[in-house]
Amino acid sequence: MNLNRTLLMTALLTALATTPVFAARGPGQSGIGDPGTCVDCIAAPVDDQEAATLTFMREEEKLARDIYRGAATLWTSSLFANIADSEQQHMDAVLKMLNKYGLPDPVATAGDLPGRFSDSELQQLYDDLAQQSANSLMDALLAGALIEEVDIEDNQNALDATDNLDLKMLYGNLLRGSRNHLRAFVQEIERLGIVYEAQHLEQDAVDEIVDSPTERGGNGNRGDNGGSRR
Repeated sequence: MNLNRTLLMTALLTALATTPVFAARGPGQSGIGDPGTCVDCIAAPVDDQEAATLTFMREEEKLARDIYRGAATLWTSSLFANIADSEQQHMDAVLKMLNKYGLPDPVATAGDLPGRFSDSELQQLYDDLAQQSANSLMDALLAGALIEEVDIEDNQNALDATDNLDLKMLYGNLLRGSRNHLRAFVQEIERLGIVYEAQHLEQDAVDEIVDSPTERGGNGNRGDNGGSRR
């Protein structure tokens, strides 16, 4: 997505630079309780593009949650339910930002029904991936990895396109969570004997992510045993 950069006043940058971010939990826990929202930061104005991106991210996280919850009912792997829990926390984090900036919640508009989206492109993507996930465990794992690759690109673009520090904090932590989720899916795919090939990002970018250690923070640790490739 093409996003416009927003300039912040020097005084705001100074004030927000000292704001505590979060405290990571210990091993075995889901990560942080709130993945990156700086709810107490001074609210700098958001432009139309930043508002549209934040609104989109709320439903993009819902798509991941809904796909993983559906897969969890079909297949025995605990990975889907664990990561779905993290996606719910990501949704909650984006909602806090929508509320902070007085923006409407697209999930509430659609009634938060499973598999229902205000954004037509997300609706089509959900329909396609839900059908794929029902085919087999491997297809469901591949669908999960694709979702995380797309999320990584979208969160990186959103992070690069804003100078709003609380939005940067949010997107940075969502990005870490998505990288951890991708590591988890790829690890499980390769444990089942399939060499994972990138589906959306460049292969080198995916290899760099999955060959690096699990990142703490971002609510992306559940179900991830370290991200090392087998």
